[in-house]
Parts: sequence; structure tokens; C-alpha cells
Amino acid sequence: MDGSENTTPFRVLLYSHDSVGLGHIRRNLALAHTLATEIPAMTGRPVTGMLLTGVGHGTDLDVPEGFDVALLPSICKGDSGYEPRHMQVPMDDLIDIRTQLVKGVVKGLSPDLIVVDRHAYGVNGELRKTLAKTRKKRPGTTIVLGLREVLDEPAVAAAEWERLGDLETFRAIFDEIWVYGDPQVHDVRRTGEVPAILHDMVRYTGYLSNGRRWVPEADPTEAPYIVSMSGGGSDGKGMLSIAARATVPAGHRHLVVAGPQMPAEDVAELQRHAAPGTRVVASVPDGLATIRRATAVVSMAGYNTVNEVMSTDHPVLLVPRELPRQEQLIRARGLKRAGAVDMERLDHLTADRLSAWFAAAVHRTQDRTHLDLAGLAGVAHRVADLARTGVKEITRAVV
Repeated sequence: MDGSENTTPFRVLLYSHDSVGLGHIRRNLALAHTLATEIPAMTGRPVTGMLLTGVGHGTDLDVPEGFDVALLPSICKGDSGYEPRHMQVPMDDLIDIRTQLVKGVVKGLSPDLIVVDRHAYGVNGELRKTLAKTRKKRPGTTIVLGLREVLDEPAVAAAEWERLGDLETFRAIFDEIWVYGDPQVHDVRRTGEVPAILHDMVRYTGYLSNGRRWVPEADPTEAPYIVSMSGGGSDGKGMLSIAARATVPAGHRHLVVAGPQMPAEDVAELQRHAAPGTRVVASVPDGLATIRRATAVVSMAGYNTVNEVMSTDHPVLLVPRELPRQEQLIRARGLKRAGAVDMERLDHLTADRLSAWFAAAVHRTQDRTHLDLAGLAGVAHRVADLARTGVKEITRAVV
């Protein structure tokens, strides 16, 4: 390190709206851990920041050193759109509260980098004014929209972009769009999930797979075992009820992880119907640690669990959710075409078919080295460039 290097902390704000499941906050946590570890090593400059999240209270978040968490009042999806998860107030009042909290966090932190996960302006536009003001008052702040590699069916995605309003205004506020995937598997520019006017802002990072933080289990399941899981668990009962009844391969155990958001009565039902050799638990301390020691995996096709499995060479059978979004089905089909996963639709899944898959899967591995799984490193290198110079240099692609 020489005297010319900047040693003031690089400030990062990672926003996720978090209405259903834990996918958005888990993506941002993976980014936070990578930045907290890699940026000081790459640049000599420390990193500090905040995770601004609407994840439900009571969720245990593994937050890296140098980061803190600001919890927004929780929301959930109701019959007519977003609604308060806990508070008994009109949604407009809740959004006012969330908007003021966002404004206070951004003003106090004065971030060098803001990464907004999935929803550019947050819930009901709660970020719009604060991001616009940040762009005006702090033009050196880099503002990024981070997207999973599959949004939804193109028509659905187009309607979401339409609801954002003028995309020239979006271009004026945001500097880049990071897509956490491999365009050889699924390209949101080719499918139309990102409008052509924004294609020059797209920067593919690779899947956020390799290099994810994991903590060894204090009381691990005795190996060898197979594992079935459904992410947060709020919509995983159908798949796991079949998995729990499948025959366990000889010499193996079967661990079924319901997920922290599955109702307790549903977990109890899974436990009552579990086959011999199968243990059903509500959650595990670290999903990736559990996956790493497994022989084979059955899972829904949410972004984070898929990326965790792809960081290994374990066979995985994806059983995608198909409603209300097609995202998981599109992801599973793309990865199956790429030779990275197996797939079965829930309507076709039976305990017998899953038993047969388990029996074969425990005797093989799955090569995924042909995929770009180094998205966390890709993000780290991009942020390191910003942290080294302290000057925002945005180069947009020629399309």
C-alpha cells in the first residue's frame, strides 16, 4: 500500500423489498459478504455499509463485519397487491413510513454504491424520490439495479418496466444493470425481459454461485445423505410432501428441510408422513453447508438455492414453482438445456419417480464447469474498480 491509496471506508447500501421468501435478502447478503472480504484485500480500502430490507422480523441474518441492517416494516402479497404483513394500518401509511426510513438511511450513510435488488424504485415507488435526489446531490454515487438472471415471461416483464414510467428517467438515475447469470444459458436482452433501450446498461456478472459464504454445521446430519429443500418454505409443501414419502436409497439418510417460513402445522404434517430413514426439520443453520455434504439434492428452482447447489458437483432435481410467476420454470428449463440440472414439473412428480431418481443420483456427479459461476468475483472486481479510483467511470455497452 502506498500513501496515495484511499483508506476511507467505501460505503455500500444494499436494498431488497422482501415480500415473499428470502431470495432478495439472501442475494444481497451474498454480495455483502463478498464485498466485506474481497474489496479490502483487492484495494486496501475497508468496506462498510447497510442492508436495507423488508424481511420479516425474527429472521436470523448472517451479517458480515462492517455491515448493519435497517429493517423496514414488513409487507406481503395480498389479493390486490402488496399489503402490511403485521401492522394494522393502510398501505399508504406503511409506504410513507418505509419511504421516510429509506430517506434517512441514504442521507445518513451517504453511500458510494447503492445496489437495488430486482425492483428499481422499491415497493410502490418508495425509492424513487430518494434515488433521484441522490443522483442530483451526490452525482459520484454509483446506483445499480441488480437482477436475477430470469425475470419472468417477457410480457409480464414488459408490463413491470411499463409501470416504472419513462425509461429515460431510469437511465438518468441508474448507472448500470447487473444481471446475476450467464447469458449463454439465459439472456434477458434476447428474450425481451429487459427493454432494448436499456441493453447498453446491462453488465452480466455470472451466477452468484462460487465463493458463497458458508458456516460448518455444529451438529451435522450423518453422511451419506440426500437432501430436499424449498428455500424459505412458504410455497414448498406440495413438493416436499412428495419428497418426504420417497424411498431412501440404501445406506443413505434423507433430510427434508421445510424452510423457516413454512407454517408449523405443515411441517408437522410432513413429519407424520415421512418415509423410514427420512427426517423433516423446519430449518438448518446454513443451507449451503447442508448442501455441500449431501450426495444429491431435490429443490424448488429459486435463485439462491439453485446457485448454492451449482457451487457443487452434486446432482440436483429441480421442481419449479409455476405460479404466480414462470421465473422458476424458465430457470429450470434453461439449466436443464445447459446440462447443469435435472427437472421435473410438480404435476408429474410422484414418490415413485423421485425414489428412482434418488437411487440413480447417489451414484453420479454433475459437471457444471462450462457455466459462468463466478458472479461474486465479477461483482467484486467491478466494485474494486470504483473503490480504487473514488471516481465513477461508467462505460455502457455498444448495442
